[in-house]
Amino acid sequence: MSGSRCQTLYPFSGERHRQGLRFAAGEQLTLLQVPDGGWWEGQKEDGLRGWFPASYVQLLEQKPRKVTPQPGEDSLNCPLPPGWQSYMSPQGHRYYVNAFTNETTWERPSSVPGTPRSPGSQKSAVPAANGYHTPVTPMHQMEPGHMSLRKPSGDPQINCVTFPHPDTMQEQQLLKPTEWSYCDYFWADKKDPQGNNTVSGFEILLQKQLKGKQMQKEMAEFVRERIKIEEEYAKNLSKLSQNSLAAQEEGTLGEAWAQLKKSLADEAEVHLKFSSKLQSEVEKPLLNFRENFKKDMKKYDHHIADLRKQLASRYTAVEKARKALTERQKDLEMKTQQLEIKLSNKTEEEIKKARRKSTQAGDDLMRCVDLYNQAQSKWFEEMVTSTLELERLEVERVEMIRQHLCQYTQLRHETDMFNQSTIEPVDQLLQKVEPAKDRELWVQEHKTGDIRPVDMEI
Repeated sequence: MSGSRCQTLYPFSGERHRQGLRFAAGEQLTLLQVPDGGWWEGQKEDGLRGWFPASYVQLLEQKPRKVTPQPGEDSLNCPLPPGWQSYMSPQGHRYYVNAFTNETTWERPSSVPGTPRSPGSQKSAVPAANGYHTPVTPMHQMEPGHMSLRKPSGDPQINCVTFPHPDTMQEQQLLKPTEWSYCDYFWADKKDPQGNNTVSGFEILLQKQLKGKQMQKEMAEFVRERIKIEEEYAKNLSKLSQNSLAAQEEGTLGEAWAQLKKSLADEAEVHLKFSSKLQSEVEKPLLNFRENFKKDMKKYDHHIADLRKQLASRYTAVEKARKALTERQKDLEMKTQQLEIKLSNKTEEEIKKARRKSTQAGDDLMRCVDLYNQAQSKWFEEMVTSTLELERLEVERVEMIRQHLCQYTQLRHETDMFNQSTIEPVDQLLQKVEPAKDRELWVQEHKTGDIRPVDMEI
């Protein structure tokens, strides 16, 4: 298929491959390499080239190449029935198209009504898509990490989407193999401890984040209580500093005592500032971050839940369309068998009608599968984006709490230093307390005379 053209179904960022090709939905690419493994190399119209998941593109319809029968082919050049033409698909497989009814089959039609078709050929299970029947893609060609419907491996392939059996499914590559990242380990659902209900992996991840939100609230409450203690402490210190007890003490001891009472007022001011900074620099940021964190959690919860509901609805539609196709094919087969037994215009008309219904059922199934794949792709991308965002938010939350706890300890150290500075003058004055000096100064100020009385002589 090298050189063929394809159209992108979904946007691809190119980040999941070292040489990934970034594109938006609806762009046309030229295929350069289409090896096994689920990754193709293509080139955009502007010349950029790179690799992308094969399931993200759809081959553009090519004009079928009419095949000239070779000797030994088509039953030794036996003519085909009227209206039938032989073609070769882009993958090199021969098929047959009826120009009158648009029926497409892998089997070579017989020119004699009622005669079985080519021996060894198998009846096609699905009508052609855009004039082509696409062979089933092996499991190893599917995109790593790209989810698919789980169906038995014998089921057909519709629009380049296979339905592998879980037993044959290749182990998916991790998106971040060197990390224990949220985007790799929360895809499946899990039963609750009671074993009654199932919980989605994203819900488990979300609950962990909500515990972090509660932690922020409790830490903010802790800081709030610390603020109350500081405010009450400052209030009591200020009240004690205005106490008039021992205000009559004089001298150097009196100075130290007065400084001690003043230091209480200074210390009260320090603790008031400490409580104010705790409120503005620790408590308030924690509460604000918690509110924003809560909004983010709610947004992601509802977004992923809606995508899961849409995915489940699309899956149900696929199953319904699959069942309808099976019924239409059985009806067509039954009427074809009736025609082989007994020819009649009425039977032929019924066959045409059944063939149209079968083709319509096949188209409906392809449309449902396309819608499912679009929903699944959207869910896949949003799950990766959301889990990585939750991972980032958790790191941000932990780092923020750590920083504000560090701010708390820093403010506490500063408070201790400020408290020490208010006591330091008291220590200095206490070192200078000299009872002899105080006595000298007091005597000099209050002395009334230094002449002592003496004994009288008779």
